[in-house]
Amino acid sequence: MNAPAKAGIRPELTIKRIFDAPRTLVYACWTDEDHTKHWFFPKDFTVPFAESDIRPGGRYRSCLRAPDGTDHWVGGVYRELVPPEKIVFTHAWQDEAGNAEHETLVTITLKDLGGDRTELTFHQAYFLSEASREGHAGGWNETFDELQGYLAGKVAGR
Repeated sequence: MNAPAKAGIRPELTIKRIFDAPRTLVYACWTDEDHTKHWFFPKDFTVPFAESDIRPGGRYRSCLRAPDGTDHWVGGVYRELVPPEKIVFTHAWQDEAGNAEHETLVTITLKDLGGDRTELTFHQAYFLSEASREGHAGGWNETFDELQGYLAGKVAGR
């Protein structure tokens, strides 16, 4: 069971990653379904269902199937898209009917480091507990590992 956050403290998650890929490609990987279907899930998960309307105000919804066969539904609304610099969307776990639990806000910023390298800063706020934040940290880091592998293949021309 998740421990509740201390009164007045709202857990947040920030992850930074550097990718050996141009910023425009990293941005496209987040905003083009032809890319997202190849990497947007934690390690060993599959995505039997995904739909998205990638524009400000557009919604997305996906089913992430865990290795044990458990389905995890997630969805949200795109709030802001600033090519190729920033993506803001809500994120909420849902039941199969689409009823959402606690909603968080995800902000992704991309910085061009030169030499076809991109720094990604991921920020998610706010969680109901420290345990929830830590669980998300593990899932997002695995997802970013998938993105790293996908980008390496794209840069190599695969």
